[in-house]
Amino acid sequence: MRADARLIALLLATTATAQTPDSSYHRAPDAIAKALETAPTSAVAVSPDHETLAILGRENLPTIANLSKPILRLAGYRIDPTTNGQAEVRVQWLNALSFKDLATGRTVEAKLPAGMRFAAPDWSPDGTRLAFYAQEPNGLALWIAERDGSAHKVVGDLNGAFGTPFAWMPDSRALIAYIVPAGRGAAPVAATTPTGPVVQESAGRTSAARTYEDLLSDAHDEALFDHYFTGQLVRVDLAGTTTPIGAPGLITDFNISPDGRYLLTERLKRPYSYLLPAPFFATEIAVSTIDGRSIRTLVDRPLADDLPVDFDATVKGPREATWRSDAPATLVWAEALDGGNPRAKVAFHDKVMMQAAPFDATPIELAQTPARYATTMWGDDDFAMIVDREWRTRTEHRQAVSPARPGQARMLLTRNYQDQYGDPGRPILEENTAGKPVMRFTPRHDGVYVSGEGATKAGAFPLLATMPVAGGASTRLWTAKAPYYETVVAMLDDQGKRILTRRESAKVAPNFIVRTVKNGAAKAVTAFPDPAPIFAGVTQQTITYTRADGVPLSGTLYLPAGYDAKRDGPLPTLLWAYPAEYTDAKVAGQTVDQGNRFVRPRGISHLFLLTQGYAILDNPAMPIIGEGNAEANDTYVKQLRENAEAAVDAVAKLGVGDRNRMAVGGHSYGAFMTANLLAHTDLFRAGIARSGAYNRTLTPFGFQAEQRTYWQAIPTYTEMSPFTYADRIKEPILLIHGGADDNSGTFPIQSERMYAALKGNGATVRYVVLPNEPHGYRAIESTEETLWQMTDWLNRYVKPKKPVSK
Repeated sequence: MRADARLIALLLATTATAQTPDSSYHRAPDAIAKALETAPTSAVAVSPDHETLAILGRENLPTIANLSKPILRLAGYRIDPTTNGQAEVRVQWLNALSFKDLATGRTVEAKLPAGMRFAAPDWSPDGTRLAFYAQEPNGLALWIAERDGSAHKVVGDLNGAFGTPFAWMPDSRALIAYIVPAGRGAAPVAATTPTGPVVQESAGRTSAARTYEDLLSDAHDEALFDHYFTGQLVRVDLAGTTTPIGAPGLITDFNISPDGRYLLTERLKRPYSYLLPAPFFATEIAVSTIDGRSIRTLVDRPLADDLPVDFDATVKGPREATWRSDAPATLVWAEALDGGNPRAKVAFHDKVMMQAAPFDATPIELAQTPARYATTMWGDDDFAMIVDREWRTRTEHRQAVSPARPGQARMLLTRNYQDQYGDPGRPILEENTAGKPVMRFTPRHDGVYVSGEGATKAGAFPLLATMPVAGGASTRLWTAKAPYYETVVAMLDDQGKRILTRRESAKVAPNFIVRTVKNGAAKAVTAFPDPAPIFAGVTQQTITYTRADGVPLSGTLYLPAGYDAKRDGPLPTLLWAYPAEYTDAKVAGQTVDQGNRFVRPRGISHLFLLTQGYAILDNPAMPIIGEGNAEANDTYVKQLRENAEAAVDAVAKLGVGDRNRMAVGGHSYGAFMTANLLAHTDLFRAGIARSGAYNRTLTPFGFQAEQRTYWQAIPTYTEMSPFTYADRIKEPILLIHGGADDNSGTFPIQSERMYAALKGNGATVRYVVLPNEPHGYRAIESTEETLWQMTDWLNRYVKPKKPVSK
């Protein structure tokens, strides 16, 4: 045999042995498959006048055929070139619409075309009708449905590449829409022969960037980006008559002033970047009249490729521009006082600026913020609330300001925003007559209504309260009572006497209730059934235990329906977790009992394994704590190991988990955790790692909560990478990854290289790539395959009482 023939034969043999015996999609175990086939519970949207509930039917999981339609990956976006909208994986499609009158209970079904798929439902400010965009064979169309059930198409050729392509005018008589420019022509075609190399160059200027997916890569990508994302703003009335507004452009966002006279736009400009997604491109933020006449350019900033890698780093100059919700036309924005560098030693890091129409007076400084500006909640001339946050310390500040008297901010509170027990809740925001969110004041105007989780060790019992605008303690008006978890959805009057809530318990499916606050009287509004009654017999309990260093931990323990500890004995057990970083051990150790929550798995949930005879410790706390000046990740492996040891001991001590039949699993950062635990402990018989990253040298400018670069913390990056210790992983590990992962840092090559390392070191490993799937798997076929693979892996290596010979 000639040498080239022998080489071909060897390659064919190698390829054949690398294939699995059955490469077609598997059906999940019957109980799981039937649960997946059940339609998800409908969503709801309350009208601004609080008279009507829009009930929105949700599509079930898409097919792999839908997910595999051609898409374009450009500048961090994924779009469907056929419709000029977001790709299938980015949209939650709806398929039914009805209107329910809250007073009478009368329900009217909207008359929509058979098979219509629609998204982004949005009530008009006056609450009389609902707008949404619908998918057509070759595009997207704007539709309006009336509360009497009638519905009609308003305009076609929407450009949904950047997201929702329409917004209501404040008078509810028209909308602003982003459409494909007339006469756009055919998309650019790539040259079959390259005209030259792709060249990138840096002239000694620091330009660090985290790892991003779906970036532009050459001139053809740039041309495609221009073609598909360029749009024209138009004013469209309810009959469908359109009037162009300004010139076409790459308009990423548009925002109408509360008085309907002005338009705030953000436009992208060249140069683009091959290392950063679109939000970092050169940007112009400007104000025009509602008919498109230019009034004011707030900022024309360059490509933001020189930011520090810190999470609180930001651009110089005006950013986060919006309208003051409670004023006719007042522009509001933030500006960094630290040059965009959160590590700068300054008393205040941001300032909040205002400028009222006609935008020719000097901007007014409303307040300065101790940390990075987050948002403003508007009320009136006398009261608004500014919120800022600092990632490094997890600190949040809330300041009261008077827009009529700028520069006189007073601190309302400073807190650790991870502190569940100390969460005071947030002001209730509801749309005013212009469709803008504002705080709800008490009748005497001396307080605002707030809602919160009401979290304690005994559980979360949401609340309604009033917070004095002058400061001081809030007064509770209503608190959910056991056994229910009941959240405030909307206030139905100005006095806080009637509220709309969403109520559930461990045994009662979530539904909506009209409740009288004073006497607690409740009237059911919806009657959504249990979407997966097969789980009705599953038991859950919050268990608490302590780490070796004294940090209290907890997790939710689920046991299969019909399980009896005396009869059945200890079960094979799966610990499914996701690490979290903290700056305070007391906050890290907080436990909130989940016993009043209604839990039904969807999609690729690991909880489906309850139907296969496994106990599951869900979300066992995996805190990684760095107090004071300590960096949490410098002791990541040690803390992770202690967390896992405590969790395994706790489940085994209860007698329901078999210490010798433990598995560990996780998704994304949980997959990273899984590989590390298999490398650094002998606690588990097998592991499941989905869509993880395993080699931190491939994410050298930070990852997860790590703000330092690889060159600033080489030992930490090395110690934290399970790829470094692939030779120590002796327990069977299942690697699953979406072939089109869109998450920063978790490129599919992470699992590909980890598989090669494990295989090369003699590990027992299976590597499953799900074609066309993003970071979270969507297609029904991929979902069933994932759950089949997980079940098969655990049945093979964990369920047997004696270890399986590898």
